[in-house]
Amino acid sequence: MIQRIDGRVLALALGMALTCLLGWLFKAHCIPQGWNGAIQYISGCYSDAPPFWVERHVGEGRIPYFQTSMEYPVLTGLQIWIEGALARGLFGAGADGATFLAMVSLGNALLAGLILAMFVREGMNRVRLWLWACAPPLILYLGHNWDLGAVTLAVAAMLAARRQRLVLAAALAALGAAAKLFPVLLLPLIGLAALTAPGQAWRTRLTTSARCVLAAVGAWAAVNLPVALAAPENWSEFYRFSEARPGTVASTWSVLSDQGVWVSDTAQRNLAASLAFLLGAAVIVAIGWRKHRERPWVLFTPVLAWFLLTNKVWSPQFDLWLYPLLVMTSPRLAPIALFVIGDIAAYVTEFWWLAGLANAWPYATQQDIMIAASVRAVAMLWLIADAVRLPAPAWITRAPA
Repeated sequence: MIQRIDGRVLALALGMALTCLLGWLFKAHCIPQGWNGAIQYISGCYSDAPPFWVERHVGEGRIPYFQTSMEYPVLTGLQIWIEGALARGLFGAGADGATFLAMVSLGNALLAGLILAMFVREGMNRVRLWLWACAPPLILYLGHNWDLGAVTLAVAAMLAARRQRLVLAAALAALGAAAKLFPVLLLPLIGLAALTAPGQAWRTRLTTSARCVLAAVGAWAAVNLPVALAAPENWSEFYRFSEARPGTVASTWSVLSDQGVWVSDTAQRNLAASLAFLLGAAVIVAIGWRKHRERPWVLFTPVLAWFLLTNKVWSPQFDLWLYPLLVMTSPRLAPIALFVIGDIAAYVTEFWWLAGLANAWPYATQQDIMIAASVRAVAMLWLIADAVRLPAPAWITRAPA
């Protein structure tokens, strides 16, 4: 039995290693060209790592927020600084954007492996384990950005909630929000789970809820307050930047505007996105409550999907936020396949559109982006509908080992 388990885990680890190697190669194949010109758009090898090496002074060893600006929350800034320090320490004077990309890819590969290890420990079934070990979004986005830090914390928070460790789940979700903001959407669902825990006295439920709030606020403040007090201007850049951004070309509001359906400015998109998300999230929780009242945190997946659909910014790597949650909680696997098809199509068309702006070929039009984004949106609406009306996967409802 032990040998069979070890063999299964080894096969999964090798599959994950191969996936991450492909993810690094997908970005690193542009090293000879230095990510210059349209090649990074034509071949999809664009990465935020090489420009950050220079433009955010990672190569000079400047400390994010204190010595250089950073448009990400503090834990992501810390990850960037650590990976930059590793690149400089390991490669010395030869360190450059390519070596930094290697460190970013390695860091994200380790986080992806940690997620896999958590899934194995929790008893996830074999098919879903392989869906993560061979995840296409890992190939696309492993070396693209720094999203996997927040994703790992969000997954850990959901698995803690599965074990009824709600205070720990709240702290982990808050730390996730200190890396990328989206795990904050899990916090109300954790609070709801604490308030409605079956078989507990109301005083116990209120006490647990209060402890969840204190844990979340304390965890978020512990990593944010020192930076906010010492460097308030650079610390708050992420929030100002998020509010001022007009949107990305494959987001719902940009597609509607580019197609002439509803032409909008940044202020209108901010308001429309907020109202649409709040209304839709309330409906998702209300409908999903009938199936998931004992574990409302499962509804984080459809709530996050709806957030992506209604948000004004939908950078392609945001799909990596959702994919492991779909592997965890999606009742059926078919809509995950359609989501992956839409994700790849949206990635290719968005970057080929940028190639077209640089007068390169192949190129894509806004019409092409609309079609790809529509495929992805249909998949996500399908996933949302499944999530609120069907039971959670069997591995989630089993008692943790």
